[in-house]
Amino acid sequence: MNNTVSLVRAASFLALAWSVVLGSATLEAQPIQQAGGARVQGAQARPPAVVQPSLPAAFSIERTSEPATVTFFNRPIIVLRARVAGRTPTERVAGARRVLDELVDQGLTGPVTSLPFEGGVLLSVASRGVLVLTSLDIDDLSGETFEAVTAQAVSRLQQALNEATEAHAPRMLLRSAGLTVVMLTLGGLVLWGLSRAQRRISSTLVELAERNVTKAGIAPLDALRSSRVLDFQRHLATGLIVIVDLVVIYAATTFVLRQFPYTRPWGESMSGFLLMTFENLALGIAKGIPGLFTVLVIFAIVRVAVRLVRLWFDAVERGQARPRWIYPDTAQPTRRLVTTLLWLFAIVVAYPYMPGSQTEAFKGVSVFLGLMVTFGSSGLVNQIMSGFMITYSRAIRIGDFVKIGDVEGTVTQVGVLSTKVRSLWNEDVTIPNAVVVSQTTTDYSRFGDTEGVFIPTSVTIGYDAPWRQVQALLLLAAERTSGLRKTPEPMVLQEALQDFYVKYTLFACLERQDRRPYVLHALHTNIQDLFNEYGVQIMSPNYMYDPAAPKVVAKKDWFVAPARPDPPRGD
Repeated sequence: MNNTVSLVRAASFLALAWSVVLGSATLEAQPIQQAGGARVQGAQARPPAVVQPSLPAAFSIERTSEPATVTFFNRPIIVLRARVAGRTPTERVAGARRVLDELVDQGLTGPVTSLPFEGGVLLSVASRGVLVLTSLDIDDLSGETFEAVTAQAVSRLQQALNEATEAHAPRMLLRSAGLTVVMLTLGGLVLWGLSRAQRRISSTLVELAERNVTKAGIAPLDALRSSRVLDFQRHLATGLIVIVDLVVIYAATTFVLRQFPYTRPWGESMSGFLLMTFENLALGIAKGIPGLFTVLVIFAIVRVAVRLVRLWFDAVERGQARPRWIYPDTAQPTRRLVTTLLWLFAIVVAYPYMPGSQTEAFKGVSVFLGLMVTFGSSGLVNQIMSGFMITYSRAIRIGDFVKIGDVEGTVTQVGVLSTKVRSLWNEDVTIPNAVVVSQTTTDYSRFGDTEGVFIPTSVTIGYDAPWRQVQALLLLAAERTSGLRKTPEPMVLQEALQDFYVKYTLFACLERQDRRPYVLHALHTNIQDLFNEYGVQIMSPNYMYDPAAPKVVAKKDWFVAPARPDPPRGD
């Protein structure tokens, strides 16, 4: 008889489960009576044998690749992954939603129970079957267990039903609306107060900056007001206030969403996201402290090494140290190169210890920098290597007067990528290092202070003029010209014997190479005056026949108006 009762219970359960699977859920669990109302009497009566219900063979279960989530009242309950009795997870979800809507309409919201059977469990609400959960609905690979998923589904379903009941209670909705109004009012007041505080903080920062600058006398007050410092302070204060505003808005939105049953899951997810973000940041900072300490130690060691390197190279540049492999004029660029290599080495060594170095953000930045270097490396490397060639070949130095291509001037900077030259007319000319290397460079200053660098100027004189007189006149013109060095002495060479004249070239050394055009101007005026004074005719350009009178300017006409009697000088 006891076995009969167990079989009756199993049959009732299977009928209920079958109705739930088919989505009708029209059967309710009925109280199961013992067959014939018989009772077991006596002290030796045995407990009834329990027959574990199991699904029939026709109750087929198979895994599907299209899972569906049971969601009720905006709250996810469980994910279904199995096809049961030919019904897909989507169809099973639709059947469960229909049953839950009917239960809420009837006011039946609990209790939620789970009745296990072989291979699954039946979830019911108020003794009415809602959903059959099988073992194939569990994701074993993610570590889920059947018992934990069942308990979680029961808890979530009970919570969703309670919130559905709360959504139909006008008193609870009015309370939520009142709290929402209060929170929105408080949030608006806080935002208004932050806006007022922003103006006050900005004005206070500006006053403090102006007061400190005025006391220290670092710069005039007008210069400070016209600079970007005050704007930076204003933007910094504005940025901080905006961040606080966003936090206030986020908190108010989270609170409001949590007051209403349907939007409560959204509010909980926002609150959980904020708390999780702060937790992750705090844990990241705590975990990054040892690595950050290691990075600081590495950078401190490299900083000490950089200072020692700077002291040594400064001594080489001043001539206090004289190593064989470096010159004083290459000490400064070599120091910069060694310093750069040391810092790059420090970054490479410290990179694995930097907090967040293994994150996707760091990897993305590394890839971006790598792409930039790859796309721009062809021209960049060419300019850098040309800069090294200029520096270590000692072709030019800062302060030298040079001629690079068609550009004449004083070198003001020899950089990694380009060389800057200040021309005779105070033009700042920037020449790429690759162009400097590819063109002929003439340095007039390298021997200008020692042996001297000669500059030539030529005249052509007829054969009827004594060549000794011509040479003497040219040397006398050089002697009268200021800006020319006395040692080495100027000299005159007969460079060519042309058809109608002799070409004489005067070579003289300048005291200052950057005064070249002015000294040449003074030299040329003295040559003309002396040749006119002694009646020697300059035969350039060419002539066809000898004139009746020499082509010279009489001394009385040297200062004919509007000329003035003060000849230009070269200094």
